[in-house]
Amino acid sequence: MNPELQGRVFPPAEPYLVGREKVREFARAVFATNPINLDVDAAQAAGYADVVAPPTFAVVVQEHTLAQLLAEPDAGIDFARVVHGDQRFTSSRAIVAGDLLTATLTVASVKTLGPHSMVTAESAITDAAGEHVVTAISTLVVRGDE
Repeated sequence: MNPELQGRVFPPAEPYLVGREKVREFARAVFATNPINLDVDAAQAAGYADVVAPPTFAVVVQEHTLAQLLAEPDAGIDFARVVHGDQRFTSSRAIVAGDLLTATLTVASVKTLGPHSMVTAESAITDAAGEHVVTAISTLVVRGDE
């Protein structure tokens, strides 16, 4: 893995329009049973414009930025050797259906541990007004030769 990736900022990914049915599908997949995740009326009664995505929905948007990293020719990342090591989120507000979100990836750190490497990537996700919504932080472990 290329240690010079550390600190690299990738161009913003294409904006992602959060769809109501995508939120509902994701909510069902992660067993989110709060009515605000599935029912527009419940979400609006709680003060939201539309259905609210579960907090981990940010990975759907982050996926587009991680694809940039994995496709980077000089990264030295063999996807067949990648294991997801950690996932964290820091949110400013909930994601709701109708949000137009843009994510920008920064490689926060690259570490070598014996034959293995770890890369931590932070995807800052903003709304159409440029306001921070959530930062999704992933650590990928790239297994080396034993």
